[in-house]
Amino acid sequence: MSGHAPKGRRKGGHEEEHENHERWLVSYADMITVLMALFIVLFAISQVDQQKYVELKQSLAAGFGDASQSVAVLDGNPDVLDAVSALTEQEASGSSDLVSADEGLGQQGTNVIDPQPQPTTDAEEALVAAARAEAGHLEEIRDEIRTQLQSQGLDAFVKFRIDERGLVMGLIANDVFFAPARAELTPTAHQVLDAAAPTLVGLQEQIAIEGHANVLPAGSRYATNWELSADRATQVLRHLVERDGMPGRRISAIGYGDARPIAQGLDDASLAANRRVDLVVLSGAPETVRELLTSVSDG
Repeated sequence: MSGHAPKGRRKGGHEEEHENHERWLVSYADMITVLMALFIVLFAISQVDQQKYVELKQSLAAGFGDASQSVAVLDGNPDVLDAVSALTEQEASGSSDLVSADEGLGQQGTNVIDPQPQPTTDAEEALVAAARAEAGHLEEIRDEIRTQLQSQGLDAFVKFRIDERGLVMGLIANDVFFAPARAELTPTAHQVLDAAAPTLVGLQEQIAIEGHANVLPAGSRYATNWELSADRATQVLRHLVERDGMPGRRISAIGYGDARPIAQGLDDASLAANRRVDLVVLSGAPETVRELLTSVSDG
């Protein structure tokens, strides 16, 4: 038997058409394009410009060749035109209350309403009350010493002030208390200390004596102004302890040299002002109270 060759495909036959399963992408892309165009239009109409609106209307009229139709299309919604007119009137009147959509978003972070002042707490009120009470106590001490000085005509030689340390009694009066480059107390200095001593001795607070010098050389007797200022403070301390009965445990002396001047310059008045001793009644109040003393005292 002779075999027959298998029949081949028919010449000119077509293969089965391949089905396109991704045709939906075309429709999806078209939808995305339409949405993008919609958002662009929405963004554009959120910022209405009257001049550009008129130009657009005239351009459409010229493009369509029929001004009446183009105007009808643009004028078809009276509400929109009313809004445009209102916008134009507010812009012309200089109103700043109306902003565009994106400007409004930007101003949300900048136009922040100032917070209302917080009410004073009980703790703060108690702190201020304590500071006022301490300041009143120091003022009583000052007034008592001032009265004693006035009775002897010595009040002009002493300057008082209240700061975060307590009551400062400044012994400043040209050469009344100390001669240049000297630490010996003058007779007037003895009288001032004796007048203030009864009040100072009767206190419970610690007393700090702070010596100062001006910028001139200390002279041959002292190596530097540190030694000179410390000696001045020590002389005041010794007078109060040895002659006026101040307990030694309640008083101390320190020298600051010329590091803390109260007057600048090399004139006679400035040099004399810095040649001084400060007698400080140290406040025993807590630091948070002492920080308020300057603001609540009468000086």
